[in-house]
Amino acid sequence: MTAELVRGQNHPLSQARLEIRISAGTPIVAVAALGDENGRIHGTEWVAHPGAPTQPGLEVPRQAAADHRLAVDLDAVPEAVHRVSVLLALPVGGTGPVRFGAVAAPFVAVTGLDGREVASYTITGLEAESAVVALELYRRQGAWKVRAVGQGYAGGLADLLTDQQLPQAHQLAGSIHDAVSQGLARSVQSPPPRTADGDRSRQAAAPALGPDQGGTAPQPGPVPPVSPYGGQTPGGPGQPAPQQPSYPGSAPDPDAVTQPSAPTAGGPIDYSHPRRQNAAPPPPPPTAPPAAPGQPVQPVAGDATGWSMEERLYNQVWGMFEDLARTTAAYRSAVDFAESRMDKELEQVLSDPRSRIGGQGDAAREAARARQAQLVAKAREALDRDLAQLAAEADVVEPALPPAYARWDNPAWHAYRVPMELPMALRLGDLHLPEADRIRIPMLVRLPLERGLWIDSGPAGSSDGSFTDSHTMSRLAMETAVAHAARLLAVYPAGEFTVHVIDPAGSGAQPLVPLVQTGVLAAPPALGAAGVADVLGRLTQRVDLVQMAVRGGAADSLPPGFDTSQQLLIVNDFPHAFDDRAVNQLRYLADEGPAFGVHLMMVADREQSSGYGPLLDPLWRSLLRLTPVADDHLADPWVGHAWTYEPSLVPPGSQVLQQVLSQVATARTKFT
Repeated sequence: MTAELVRGQNHPLSQARLEIRISAGTPIVAVAALGDENGRIHGTEWVAHPGAPTQPGLEVPRQAAADHRLAVDLDAVPEAVHRVSVLLALPVGGTGPVRFGAVAAPFVAVTGLDGREVASYTITGLEAESAVVALELYRRQGAWKVRAVGQGYAGGLADLLTDQQLPQAHQLAGSIHDAVSQGLARSVQSPPPRTADGDRSRQAAAPALGPDQGGTAPQPGPVPPVSPYGGQTPGGPGQPAPQQPSYPGSAPDPDAVTQPSAPTAGGPIDYSHPRRQNAAPPPPPPTAPPAAPGQPVQPVAGDATGWSMEERLYNQVWGMFEDLARTTAAYRSAVDFAESRMDKELEQVLSDPRSRIGGQGDAAREAARARQAQLVAKAREALDRDLAQLAAEADVVEPALPPAYARWDNPAWHAYRVPMELPMALRLGDLHLPEADRIRIPMLVRLPLERGLWIDSGPAGSSDGSFTDSHTMSRLAMETAVAHAARLLAVYPAGEFTVHVIDPAGSGAQPLVPLVQTGVLAAPPALGAAGVADVLGRLTQRVDLVQMAVRGGAADSLPPGFDTSQQLLIVNDFPHAFDDRAVNQLRYLADEGPAFGVHLMMVADREQSSGYGPLLDPLWRSLLRLTPVADDHLADPWVGHAWTYEPSLVPPGSQVLQQVLSQVATARTKFT
C-alpha cells in the first residue's frame, strides 16, 4: 500500500530506481540536491536544476511547470552522498504567485518504475514561503528511506540553499531563476487553466492523466498504474504492473499505451473558457456513430467542449497538441529505458570474466539486444497507433478552422469578411516533432497578445540543414512580420487594431509594400532617429495615460478623440538609430505595453544587438521568439519537447494577403 506521509514521517525504500512525481496548482521550479551525512551540499555540482538538469543518479526537468517527474537512481549517486533533497520554488520575476499560501498545496509522490506509489506527501501549512524542501531520500545503515520534510523558506531559493550550507547559494539561486526565465521565454503560451468542471470529451487519443500528469486532481492520492504496452493494469490502485515497467524520467504515459476509447485515469480535463468558469460549457455536438469494438473512433471537427464552434476547435487543437507531446514523451522514454536496460545487462555480462568470451557471453549479449529491440518495437507500435489517430483528426480539423486559426492557403480566407467580434486566438505558425513529421499542430496564441513577438533575423541554419545568409534572413524575417501583422489586422473588428512601423534605414520597404499600398498603417513607416523618437514618444505617452486612467479608476477621463484601439509597433533593424533613451522606451513598452493595449513585434538579429550588453536581456526574455525559417526552438508547456516551428506565410504568387488587407482598409474607412 502507499504510505501517505505527514511532516517528519519516514518510510523505507525497497528499490533504488525511482521517480518523484510533483503536482502543483501553478508552475514551480523543481531542484534536487545531493548532501553528505550531515546534509551539507558541497558545491553547485551537487545540485541538479533547470540549468544543469542531470547529476550522478539524478535528472530534473528543464522548465517551470505545474507537473514534474524527477528520475532518481540511488545506486548511481556517489558514495559520499547520504541524502537527496527535493526542493520546490516559485519562479521569480513573472506574473505568477509569490507565495505557496496562495496556491493549492503541492503533492509529491515517490513511485517505482512500475508506476506504483511507494509514498506520497501533501505539503500543507505553507503561507508566506516561496521555496520548500519537500522531502528527502536518506541513507541509514546501508538502507535508503524517504522522509516528508515540508520545511518552507520565505526568502526563497537563496535562503533555502544557504540553510543547506551551500557556499554559492545566492549565485546558484540566481542562475536557476535565469535558466527558468529563459525556458519560459522559449515556451509556447500555455492553454487556459483547467478547473474541475466540464470534460474535454475528445474522441481522439487522449492521455490517461493522473495528478502528476497535468490532469485535474483536487484530492491527491494513488492512481491506477498504466502499463506502457497494454492499457490499465488489473488490480486497481496499489497493485503493481504484472510485467512491463514504465520508464524513468518520462513524461506522463499517453493513451498511446491504452485503449483509444478508454476513460482517463485521473479524472476529467476541463478546457472551458477561463472567463466563463461559473458554469460548465454545453456539451459538444453529436459526433460520428460509435465504432465497432477494436476499431478506432472516427474523429470529428469540434468534438471538444466549448460555448461555440470556434472555442471547441480551439480546445481541440490544444488537446491534439498535448496528446502528441505526451505520446512522443512516452515513446522516447521507452526507447531510453530499453537502451538503459540493455546497457545494464551488457555491463553485468562483461563484469563476469567467465562470460566475456565464448558462446555463453555471445548468447547473453544477443539476448540483451533482442529484449531491447522488442521493447522499442512495442513502443513504436503504440506510437504509430496514436499517430494514425492524431493524423486522422488533423485531416478533419484543419479544413474546418476559421480564418484566425487557418493557414493562408486555407479556402476560408477566400470567404473572408471583416469580423464583428475578436476571436479567442490567432495562428502564428505550425509545430511538429521528428517522430510525427506529417502531423502539423496549429500554434494558437490567445488574443489580445500577452507578450510581444521577436522575429529573429540573424543568420541561422534551418531544421532541414540548409543555411540562410543574413541578407536573405532579414528579408524573410520582415515578410514574416508583415504576414503576422496582416493576420492581426484581419481578425480584429474594424478600427480596433492599429499598426505602426519603425524602419530607420528603410531596409524593409519591399516586404512592407502590402501594408503601405493598402493603407492599413496608421502612418508611413518612421525613418531615421527622428522617426524612432517620435513613434516611441507617442506610444510611451499613450501607455502612461491609459495606465493612469485605469489605475485611478477613471477610464472615461481620457482625452477626447483618444484612440482606444489595440496598438502594434513593428520595429525593424534594431538597434539602428536607437539611442539609450529609445532603448529604455522600448523596454518600457515591452514590460508595460501589453497590459494597456500596446504590443511589440521586434525584427532583429540578437547578435547585432549584443552591444548593449545585459541591458537588453530582460527585453528578449519577455518576447516570444519566432523564426522566418523552420527551427526547433519552441517548447510545449507540458513536457518541454523542442518543437520545430514553421511560420505561417503566404504561398508564393498568392494575392490573398492584398485581398484581405484591402477589405480591412475599406472597413476601416467606413468605420471612421
